[in-house]
Amino acid sequence: MTPETQAVPTPLMATVLALSGAASVAPHQGAHTDAPSAATPHGALADAPSVAPHQGALADAPPVGAPVSAAAPLSLAGALSRVLQANTDLRAGALEIDAQSGAVLQAGVAPNPELATLVEDAREPTRTTTVQLNVPIELGGKRAARVNAAQLGHDAAGAGLAVKRNAVLASARAAFHDLLAAQQRQQIAAESLTLANGALAAATKRVLAGKNSPVDETRARIAASSVKVDLAQAAGELAGAKNHLAALWGGTGRDIGRAEGYLDRLPTRASLPHLMEQLKAAPALRLAHIELARRQALSQVERAGRVPDLTVSIGAKRDQQAGRNQAVFGLAIPLPLFDRNQGKLHEALQRSEKARAELDGARARLSNELAQAHEALSVAREQAQLLNDEVLPGAQSAYEAARTGFEYGKFNLIDVIDAQRTLLQARTQHLRALADAHRAAADIDSILGVPGAAQTVE
Repeated sequence: MTPETQAVPTPLMATVLALSGAASVAPHQGAHTDAPSAATPHGALADAPSVAPHQGALADAPPVGAPVSAAAPLSLAGALSRVLQANTDLRAGALEIDAQSGAVLQAGVAPNPELATLVEDAREPTRTTTVQLNVPIELGGKRAARVNAAQLGHDAAGAGLAVKRNAVLASARAAFHDLLAAQQRQQIAAESLTLANGALAAATKRVLAGKNSPVDETRARIAASSVKVDLAQAAGELAGAKNHLAALWGGTGRDIGRAEGYLDRLPTRASLPHLMEQLKAAPALRLAHIELARRQALSQVERAGRVPDLTVSIGAKRDQQAGRNQAVFGLAIPLPLFDRNQGKLHEALQRSEKARAELDGARARLSNELAQAHEALSVAREQAQLLNDEVLPGAQSAYEAARTGFEYGKFNLIDVIDAQRTLLQARTQHLRALADAHRAAADIDSILGVPGAAQTVE
């Protein structure tokens, strides 16, 4: 890239850099310490004026650099804040924690005593009336086992909310960077349409002057129409990206104005062994460990259930015929001849083994997902850097040479159209690679659980 290329950015990158200075977006996992990638090569795209509204389906397309909608600009921190405040999955997870608090409270409650009365003989002179209080006494540590299992259930609900929270925040980060890419994709398409219209006007003049065949004008017109299709597609992608992001807080795309962020800053890439070491503390693995402990606690509850409970009775008996009151004492204990809770204990033990197998499966699954996300990040970073450093400058140079040669009659219009198409594809691929890199980084954050995720929205 020449010094001149580095010094004069295109309106696209100038807009992004200006927004970068105004926005305040906190970085996610692995702070963005990389310097922004070099500006896209300048040339015809840099000289392109703002695009006027087009006819038909494109009549509502905004000029380059104009706000996308009347809504307020949105930063990454603002998007994450909205998600944390209004996401329905997170709200459901918080309610589940509150519900588990009730389960812990109930598990520690002792069984109720029973008041019983017995009347013998319907004739009043010879009637005997007994009133007694039956107090069940739990044996075998049943109450402590229940409380332990309920507390682990409460812990599992908290760990589940942490897993869900990381996943939702990662989805929000990825959706926000997809929105940034869609915005720039629309702007690139608008600038390309300006170039295509300029090529069409030049071709028309040369045809009228008799310097070119009318076929060249037809080709230029087709090329301009093709770019209009690209612009319409980019507008649809932008609307879809807004809706996808807004859905995370139960809103619509109309709630989002222009997104302001740092798409051109590639996320950092830690080594895979370092990430695998961090995986040991991942929220999903912590949830699996707690679930195993909860299942083992439930096994202890069923094991304690094999011990019969004792019922102590105390009361009074009134004998009308004898005219006296008598104290009544009793003791009852079930005989575990048939029901020894063997079925429930077997079920609980097998579910414990199932939880152990699920823990091993979660560890293997997360390791594989982390390795894939790390590879995706590495590939996307390499693609983005290669496109920015080599492909984009070459495509820009080829377009400028083709355009200049066409103006002097040394190249055909088809050469200009091909060079313009190549430049558009290269810039689009660069945006896609940047979005893929941020998406892979968000996947890594979701798996590992970012300790500083809460600070990004404060």
